Amino acid sequence: MKNIAVILSGCGVYDGSEIQEAVLTLLAIDQQGASYRCFAPNIAQHHVINHLTGEVSAAESRNVLVEAARIGRGDVEDIVELDEKEFDAIIFVGGFGAAKNLSNFALCNIEDNDTFQVNEQVLTAAKSFANVEKPAGFMCIAPAMLPLIYPEGIKGTIGKDNATANLITAKGLTHIDCTVTDIVIDETYKVVTTPAYMLAESISEAAVGINKLVKYVIALCK
Repeated sequence: MKNIAVILSGCGVYDGSEIQEAVLTLLAIDQQGASYRCFAPNIAQHHVINHLTGEVSAAESRNVLVEAARIGRGDVEDIVELDEKEFDAIIFVGGFGAAKNLSNFALCNIEDNDTFQVNEQVLTAAKSFANVEKPAGFMCIAPAMLPLIYPEGIKGTIGKDNATANLITAKGLTHIDCTVTDIVIDETYKVVTTPAYMLAESISEAAVGINKLVKYVIALCK
């Protein structure tokens, strides 16, 4: 049985993991006959968003690992404990948490080469899989991190948002436009990406691309 590490960034589309993407990913892994373990960094969220109003809750502070445990039904581990040797592949779920907590893509002046960073713990985990050529999946906005993990020219997609894609391309991503129900595969680096809620207008639309991503990531496992 293949074992997949799933990386979460909190709980909630605007300040953490996109919950539907996360649940669809876990369901797809299980339906493919594989197992998974969830991980998240034990750090403070950038901020807390009231998901009813869309406003920042300035008085609140939350922890990414603690919030991610809501999705994992309490079964989530600190990403510093992630040992690549125990897994066949890694998958990063989307949501603004990937661009606010796992990285600072949504917060920095992306045109300034010195400001765009991936959290050090997250980068270490991601590179541990890349360095031994184990498959990886990135969905929604998570592919923004690809140029900081893989060599220049890595292929991926965030859908058809040209302005955002151009910013990531400037960092070294070879961006390929993609529909919500499809995937982009970099066979060289064994990386699979899909737009998910960068384009999806329903949970069923998101499910098609995510199911394909999970299936192909598992197929790439040795």
